[in-house]
Amino acid sequence: MREGKNLVGLDIGSTGIKVCQLEETRRGVRLIRFGYAPLAPQVVVDGQVMDAGAVTATIEQVFAQQKIRERSCALSVSGQSVIIRKITVPMMTDAELAEQITWEAEQHIPFDIKDVEVDYQVLRRRPEASQMDLLLVAAKRDQINDYAQLARNAGLKPVICDIDSFTVQNLFERARGLPPAQIIAIINIGASLSSLNVVANGVSAFTREIANGGNLITEEIQKALGMPQEQAEALKCSSTLPASTDSSRSGAQPHNLMRIIEAATDAIAAEIQRSLDFYLATSGETEISRMYITGGSSSLPSLAQAIERRAHVPVEVWSPLEGLTIDPKYLDAELLQARSAQLAVALGLALRKHKESRA
Repeated sequence: MREGKNLVGLDIGSTGIKVCQLEETRRGVRLIRFGYAPLAPQVVVDGQVMDAGAVTATIEQVFAQQKIRERSCALSVSGQSVIIRKITVPMMTDAELAEQITWEAEQHIPFDIKDVEVDYQVLRRRPEASQMDLLLVAAKRDQINDYAQLARNAGLKPVICDIDSFTVQNLFERARGLPPAQIIAIINIGASLSSLNVVANGVSAFTREIANGGNLITEEIQKALGMPQEQAEALKCSSTLPASTDSSRSGAQPHNLMRIIEAATDAIAAEIQRSLDFYLATSGETEISRMYITGGSSSLPSLAQAIERRAHVPVEVWSPLEGLTIDPKYLDAELLQARSAQLAVALGLALRKHKESRA
C-alpha cells in the first residue's frame, strides 16, 4: 500500500546526479520535474562516494536549477555492499517471521549481521510443503548512512532507501505489467555497473549486478583511438545517431569506431549471458521468453544485437519514460531527450511515497 505524495527520486550515479519528481493524477503519472548534472570521474566509484563535498554540491545545484521544493526523497544503493538472495524457510506467521528473519539472514549473508540493514518480502507460501519462499535483501549500513548523509547535507530528507534493480522492476511493472506465465529479464546498463533482474511468473527470481557498463565502451574507444575520455564518450554517444546526421564520421574512423564498440558491447553481452546461464542452471528453468534493456548505452544497436545473438532470445530496448505524461512547463525537453535512457532508477524511486506498508 502506498499513501501520500510521491517522494523525489534521487539517483546518485557514477557519472552524474539524476533527479525526478512525479505526480499521480486521475489521468496517470506525470513527470513534473527532471534534473541532471554530471559528476567528475572518480567522485563515485562502484557505488562508493570518494568526494562527498562534490556530490552534495551537485545535488544542491540540480534541486536549485529545477526549482524542486519537495525535500523528502528516495535513494537507492548498489554494488558489492548489496546482497540479494531467494531463500526457503519453514511456514510461519508474519509475526514469527519478523522474529526469525535476523537468524535466517545470518545463514545467507556473507557480512556481519551487525553491519547490515536487512529487509525481506514473502514471494510465495507453499502450505503443501510447509515452506515459504522469501526474497532476502541486505545492504551495508555504512553505505546507506553515507548516501542518506549526502542528502541531508544538501538540505533533503531521505525517507526510503531502495535497491537499483528493484526500482527498475517497479517502473517496468507500472509501464508494462509483469507477465504471469513467462520468464523475462530486465537489464539496466549503467555506467560502471549493470543490473540484471530475472522475473519469473510475476516475481523476481534472480538478481545480479555485473561490473561492466557503458564506461567499458568509452574506455575501449579511448585506448584504441588514443583520445581523452571526454572525446571518447562523445564519440560513443554519436554512434547512436544515424550516419547521415553525424558529420564527424569520415574516412577510416567510422569503421574502426564501430568495430571497437561492437567488441566492447560483445564483452558486456558475454557477462550478461554468464549470469543468465547460471540462473538457468540453478533454477531448473529452460528458457527466458524476452529481455528488456535500458540505461545510457542501451541505444547502441550493437549492444541489443550482441545480447540477442548470445541469448537466442528477443531483446527490446525499453524507454523509462514509457507511459508517463510529460509536463513541458517545467522540463528541459532537450536535456530530457538526451538523458531519458538513464532515468530508470530515478523514475523508479520517484514512484515511492511518504507512507508505505509491507504487502
